[in-house]
Amino acid sequence: MAISASIRALLAGEQVAGSKLNSKLLDELLSEGMLLVISRGSRKSYRARDTEALKRFLIDKDESFRILEVDVSDSRALMATETGNSKLVMVRSCPGFPVNSYELIECFLDGNPFVVSPQEGSFLFVSDWEKFIIPEDVVVIGVENMENFRMIRMQRTFFDKYLHDRGLSDKVLFVSRYPQSTDLRKWLCTISNHYLHFGDFDLAGINIFLVEFQQYLGKERSSYLIPDDIKSRLKSGSRKRYDEQCNRFKDIKSDVYELQQLIDLIHHERKAYDQEGYISRVTFPEFS
Repeated sequence: MAISASIRALLAGEQVAGSKLNSKLLDELLSEGMLLVISRGSRKSYRARDTEALKRFLIDKDESFRILEVDVSDSRALMATETGNSKLVMVRSCPGFPVNSYELIECFLDGNPFVVSPQEGSFLFVSDWEKFIIPEDVVVIGVENMENFRMIRMQRTFFDKYLHDRGLSDKVLFVSRYPQSTDLRKWLCTISNHYLHFGDFDLAGINIFLVEFQQYLGKERSSYLIPDDIKSRLKSGSRKRYDEQCNRFKDIKSDVYELQQLIDLIHHERKAYDQEGYISRVTFPEFS
């Protein structure tokens, strides 16, 4: 596969006109937060937020992008030994995903006991994810925002109440899909545990869930975390972000009733609400 000049320009840190990028790929990169938007009147151009993260995302998205790695069998250590420069090739030296919990969870890694119980102020990173096994009664909660992921203890009352009201297990493993890769999704496809997606309450966040998770896991095994008070919170959300996302994601639909209700509510309020808003309040009026 020949990598387009526009993609190579983005990876080089250059600014690229929107008209030169594939519209489908552009929408995906924007929804993933990979690009900065630069507006000049009606014209828009784009620049990569992080060229290394963009390269990792492209390689994990499509095997044909592995041409960017030059030779995937060469490790950074080998390249450094032979050339003194480990940056000559892009190799994923750290595959996997972070995990967190506020209670001890006894798991297995490569057949050996592996206890997930990070001290407050820390979390773990599972690199050998293909050999990571968790108990069947654990609910996996995917947290999009790293601030929410780091501060799960400040949201415990919220999570406990949400899971209890829906009859889900109170044993929870929190995961994050950053750094950008498909490792988390691939791992989820190998287990039978329920996956609960905790993202922003906006059209782009819902699109991430539908495209990256639900279509692979199915409606029975995955759901979107929709708080009981989201209607009142959306009223104080961001009109600007809704307007920025509306053109790209205005047509997203779900045949899951609760999720479609959330989509309709976002359109009705014309607002978007960040999940970080759930960090600052440990208890909620609806829960008392």
